[in-house]
Amino acid sequence: MTERVAATPGLYPLPDWAKETLSDLKGHQKGDLLSGDESEAIVEEYAEVRAEYVTDQLDAGLDRVVEGQGRWDDMIAHPLTVHESVETGGIVRYYDNNNFYRDPRVVADLDFSGDVARELEAATDLIDGDAPLAATLPGPYSLADLASDEHYGDEAAFQAAIAEFLAGEVEAFPAHETLFLVEPSLVTNPPAEGAESTATDAIATVADATDADVVVQTSYGALGEKLYAHLVDEAGADALGLDLVAGDRDDTVYNVQEFGATDSLALGLVDGQNTLVEEPETVAERVEWFESQIPAEGFDRTYLTPNTELFYLPANKYRAKLHALAAATEVLD
Repeated sequence: MTERVAATPGLYPLPDWAKETLSDLKGHQKGDLLSGDESEAIVEEYAEVRAEYVTDQLDAGLDRVVEGQGRWDDMIAHPLTVHESVETGGIVRYYDNNNFYRDPRVVADLDFSGDVARELEAATDLIDGDAPLAATLPGPYSLADLASDEHYGDEAAFQAAIAEFLAGEVEAFPAHETLFLVEPSLVTNPPAEGAESTATDAIATVADATDADVVVQTSYGALGEKLYAHLVDEAGADALGLDLVAGDRDDTVYNVQEFGATDSLALGLVDGQNTLVEEPETVAERVEWFESQIPAEGFDRTYLTPNTELFYLPANKYRAKLHALAAATEVLD
């Protein structure tokens, strides 16, 4: 029987009470964005944000709890932008929305940082055994896609270096049940024809660094057929995250019908960019619809997730969507 797991990759919206305080503490200019050496006052403010995120997830009844990534200025670039081998470039728009990231220009070897591991250690203390921890990182393909290489000099070598860097970070993580690798660029800017294995090798490098379940979480539509097949066969992931909110969801179903699937799946079931809150019954119906299309007895585990991160939403809407995901697992029982 398939296990249903309600979870999110994280990157939650800042609580209203924290926005003004952090804006004053950090400043309002590009140079005042997070750099990894923030003041004690900023550290304490983010600790309060983290505690609220953990409480929100436990109150909702999620089956995995993430740190929430309140310190992250965006959903992808953070592990590089706080690294000493990276210089900050300009502000760049990314994907299909009005969000931006600082162009991380890699200018030297990417050695160990430990920044994300420290966040997860703090989250572990807050969770205190009440639920399993899930860790979140940008996937190596998307991180390399959004960064600028001014050191390695070759696209494949750069992806491999990013992957080795991320794998080293994962090895320092506290015990975690699931690792989400956020990979929107696999859909929005997929590898060139013939370069699919370079991307999947990079993902496999990170996946091999943990004994946890690894979910490669995609967004913004269906994967291309050939890339999807490569990911199933080569990425070393326990689950692929598939966006079922996007209008081309039938293409996603076709991929699974034609090329099979990983042992588990993560289904993007609530809209991370729309304030309309789905009913738990609606979320459950989307799971049942998808599974009815697949000629298989079931998966080891189905993760019920948003189709994108929830930081786009007002805080009250993000909390409501956490509750909808958790309640949907009860409807499906």
